[in-house]
Amino acid sequence: MSKHYMIDLFAGAGGLSCGLELAGFTPVLANELVDQYAKTYQINHPGTKVIVGDVRQVDEKELHNLVKEYGEIDLIAGGPPCQGFSVNAPVRSLDDPRNHLFKEYLRIVAEIRPKSVLIENVPGIVSLGKGTVIEQIYRILQGLGYKVNHRILFAGHYGIPQMRFRTVFLAMRDYTHEILFPKPECYATAVANFQGSKNLCYNLLPLDESILKPKTTVWDAIGDLPEIKGGESKGTYHYSSPARTEFQKYARNNSVEITSHFCSKLSAINVERLKYIPQGGSWRNIPFDLLPAGLKRARRSDHTKRYGRLDPNELCSTIMTKCDPHWGSFFHPTQARILSVREAARIQSFPDRYQFTGNMTQQYEQVGNAVPPLLGCAIGRKVLEMLGGISSES
Repeated sequence: MSKHYMIDLFAGAGGLSCGLELAGFTPVLANELVDQYAKTYQINHPGTKVIVGDVRQVDEKELHNLVKEYGEIDLIAGGPPCQGFSVNAPVRSLDDPRNHLFKEYLRIVAEIRPKSVLIENVPGIVSLGKGTVIEQIYRILQGLGYKVNHRILFAGHYGIPQMRFRTVFLAMRDYTHEILFPKPECYATAVANFQGSKNLCYNLLPLDESILKPKTTVWDAIGDLPEIKGGESKGTYHYSSPARTEFQKYARNNSVEITSHFCSKLSAINVERLKYIPQGGSWRNIPFDLLPAGLKRARRSDHTKRYGRLDPNELCSTIMTKCDPHWGSFFHPTQARILSVREAARIQSFPDRYQFTGNMTQQYEQVGNAVPPLLGCAIGRKVLEMLGGISSES
C-alpha cells in the first residue's frame, strides 16, 4: 500500500500530525518555532525531520529539496498561530503580525504544490477584518489551482470530550468534486457563540441522537486514571484497572504506563472554595465572602465557567494553555485538585503513549495549544477519501 506523505507547518507538539497519522498519513517534515514543542514533536515522531525556527526565515526552495525524495507531497497541514484571531483576544486586529503568518504558510504551499492543503484555526478567523482573511486564503489557493472550502467543526462530534470549535479549510488541487468534511459521529451539542456559526457548523437535530454514537464524557475519558494529590512530583503510574470505555481503550493502545499525570497544588483559599462547588457547579456556588475580588463585582450571567468543577457526565470546557480555575471549569470532578497534564491530554484525545517534554507549565501549554488528534484523524480520513477520488479521475 502506497504511503501518503505530509508536511506539518506550525506543528506545535504534534497533535495534528498524531491525528493525521492515525488516519493514514506519514509526516516527513515539520516546522515549529518553539524549541520545547519541537522536542515533544520529535520524540513522538522520530522518523520526521523537524526544522526548529521561525517560518518567516524558512527558505521554501530548501524545504522543497528536503522532501524531493518522497515525490509528490499529498498534504500540507498546519495551524498558523491564532491568538490574534481569537474571539478571546483583547484586541482583534489585522495589524497583529500573527494574523499574517497564514501568508507564510501559503508561500510554502505555492512552492511545494501538494495535492491537498489543510489549515485549521479558531472560529474568530471567519469574522476578522469583516471576512478579508478568509477572502485572501481563498484567492491565493484558487490562484494556485486549488478548490477550497471551509467549515467550523465541533470537537464533541468526533468523540472528543470537550467544548472546542475549530475553523478548518480544505483545499484540493485539480479537483472537480465537492470538498468533503467529516460528518458528526457522536451526539454532542454546544452553543456556538461566534459569527458565521449558523451556516458553517453542523447542527444536530433531536432525531440524530438515535442514529449517532453517544458523546464521550469527561468520565469516559479520565475515569480510569489513578487518584493523585496536587503538588506530587511522581507523574508516572501503572494502569491499576482495565479500560472501561471505548475511549480508554483507544487512549491506552500501545502504552505501558501513564506519564505526565501531575498537577500543581491548590492554594488554601481555592481548597476552601472547592468545598462549596458541586459537579457541574461554578463560582456562583462559592459563598460571597470567599469569592475573588473581581467576581464579587460580577453579574451572575458573567464568566459562566470560572471556578467550575467538571460534571463527569458532560463535556469538558475548552482545554487552554493552563488549567487555571480562574480561567474556566478545570477542577477535577471528584478530587480536590485541577486536571493533571495527562487528564488534559486525554480530554484533547492524545493517546497515552504520547510523551510531553519540559516542565509542568510547558506541558500544559503544549496540550492546550494542540489540535485534538481525533479531530485531525476525522479530517484526515476525508482528505484521503478525496485523494482517492483524484487518483481515480487522473
